[in-house]
Amino acid sequence: MGQVKPEGVQATGVRAARPADADALAQIYNHYIRETVVTFEEAPLDAPAMAARLQETTAVSLPWLVAEAGGAVIGYAYASRWKGRCAYRYSVESTVYLDPARTGGGVGTRLYAALLDELRARSLHAVIGGIALPNPASVALHEKLGFCKVAHFEEVGFKFGRWIDVGYWQLRI
Repeated sequence: MGQVKPEGVQATGVRAARPADADALAQIYNHYIRETVVTFEEAPLDAPAMAARLQETTAVSLPWLVAEAGGAVIGYAYASRWKGRCAYRYSVESTVYLDPARTGGGVGTRLYAALLDELRARSLHAVIGGIALPNPASVALHEKLGFCKVAHFEEVGFKFGRWIDVGYWQLRI
């Protein structure tokens, strides 16, 4: 017998991002650019700019995943190079964003866990997550997945007329 889902809840799937997802990715990200300090970007992105970022990531054999429900993209996660020097080649920085209406329901955990599985499959060694602080939800997500805080930089970002701290969490995979 199949599992009964509460009314209004749709199954969430995770798959590799495609260029056709660029507009949905930009819409999700632009909310965070316009409304929050979790990203230090200040100008919204259009679909071609997001498609270029997606291509940049996949061109270096790193994963970019999307979560979807009912055929709609509701979040994304990807890894990017940590630093440009060759000795850093086994370390990546992780990024995850959800449609703001989809936070708190476990989608971010499933999406991030899938990203970590992809990174393990590529024999990477360290994943680093940068978090604009304070951000208790992101801290809780990272720590739930085994990340440990390794750094705290005070007042390194300036957005919406205020200084913002950044913390870094690391996971060896």
